[in-house]
Amino acid sequence: MYDAYWVYIYVLTLSIIGGTAHHIRKIKSGIIQRFSFAEWFGDIFISGFVGYLTYMLSKHYEISFELTAVFIGISSHLGTRAIILFEDIIYNKAKKHFEV
Repeated sequence: MYDAYWVYIYVLTLSIIGGTAHHIRKIKSGIIQRFSFAEWFGDIFISGFVGYLTYMLSKHYEISFELTAVFIGISSHLGTRAIILFEDIIYNKAKKHFEV
């Protein structure tokens, strides 16, 4: 449907925006005292990873491109909290599937 190259650029851009928003929120709330390139890079790296995972899950479940963009924005802003959420979902699916 969409050229794969541009989709990945789009996912990465949304993820960077989400990671940057998360970093700004941490500065405003006092979690970190001032802008740090290393902290910001860490936030966008984690957000990029989460954004990509969100894209792949949305693609697998054939979620619309527009709704996928919303999910990427939210999950990349959540960062590591989104990874924990994904872990819980996978654990519960595996628990149900394997009757553990």
